[in-house]
Amino acid sequence: MRRNKAQPTVPQAAQGLAEKGKEPEGPTIYFDGSCPLCSAEIDHYASRDGGDQLTFVDVSEKDADLGTGLGCGDAIRRFHVRQPDGTLLSGARAFVAVWASLPGLRWAVRLARIPGVTPVLEVAYRAFLPVRPVLSKVAGYFGARAANRG
Repeated sequence: MRRNKAQPTVPQAAQGLAEKGKEPEGPTIYFDGSCPLCSAEIDHYASRDGGDQLTFVDVSEKDADLGTGLGCGDAIRRFHVRQPDGTLLSGARAFVAVWASLPGLRWAVRLARIPGVTPVLEVAYRAFLPVRPVLSKVAGYFGARAANRG
């Protein structure tokens, strides 16, 4: 899937699933569509083999359906994924769930399953969160666009 610089592809990918009435078999990914860095990452996931099995929910939209157990503030602050069975994951565990759904990233799942690796990934993710706004601005400077620019 090519990235159209005028219009990010993530909303189109998510909208396409809803229009076709297709129920994805993979997890639901909650992302901050007002963040260019986050939108670029989600666009990357959507464009990979297996990306059509993912559902994307832009938590920056006023009417975003977050389901049970997830508030808007929490959804904006951290990466969350809801498994098909309803289990809600966040942080490093959420990333591992997405990787498990994408055939080309299963090597990362095997790595994350080594004892002690996921907790280290979680520490790294928590260290990343305070610098995310700066990195998002840098990503925007280099052409990344927020999925939700309004």
